[in-house]
Amino acid sequence: MTHTGDAEGAEPTDAATELEELIFEEFEIGALLPSESALATRLEVSRLTVREAIRSLQARGIVEIRKGRRPRVTAPSGDQVGDFFSTLLRFRPSSVFELLEVRHGLEVQTSTLAASNAGSGDLSALEYSIQAMTRATTSEEYHDADLRFHELLARASGNRILALLIEALAGSLRNSMIASYRGHRSLGGSPEDAARQHREVLERVRENDPAAAAAAMRKHLRTTERDLRATFAAPPAEDS
Repeated sequence: MTHTGDAEGAEPTDAATELEELIFEEFEIGALLPSESALATRLEVSRLTVREAIRSLQARGIVEIRKGRRPRVTAPSGDQVGDFFSTLLRFRPSSVFELLEVRHGLEVQTSTLAASNAGSGDLSALEYSIQAMTRATTSEEYHDADLRFHELLARASGNRILALLIEALAGSLRNSMIASYRGHRSLGGSPEDAARQHREVLERVRENDPAAAAAAMRKHLRTTERDLRATFAAPPAEDS
């Protein structure tokens, strides 16, 4: 890592760049940063410059600052990506099929990786989310559990970027799931057979079979596409 120079000539933006590099090289998400004085010594800048650099990283969502505590490294936020898809779906509902294409790219890969990387805790959480789908007494509970399954599967993949992307798309995914479920019911489907599709993915993950897990997710997403097309072919419901 290069240094910004002496404390007097260092610019806060330069210090922010170096501090960001230091964070990604040496600190995990959730870790507390060293004190201002320790960082000033490390970066060879003044404490004031360190303070300004930390504020810059806070504004970008890289660290969080709580009163009386040292800054903590935070997970990057996917809010902007999620907001884009939510706005797109609101003004052009048919773009849900574009979102489905994105899901094919992301979720087939999360299933593949989860089959290799999921631990016992991941499997238990995925199982619980499917049970929550089958026990749901309201549509809200059902869709919350459905979304939870896909988020947990992404986490089980062991790839933090994939997990972040699925989390960023959560709002849009939930709206897509509501729309596809409406089509699913119009075709005579039930909550139970929708839950079985998720269980098939989980069982292939549990068997540590990446190819079969990917195939099960492709099958699920093909069914989702069929259900979405049924929704868009039907007249809008009164509560749409």
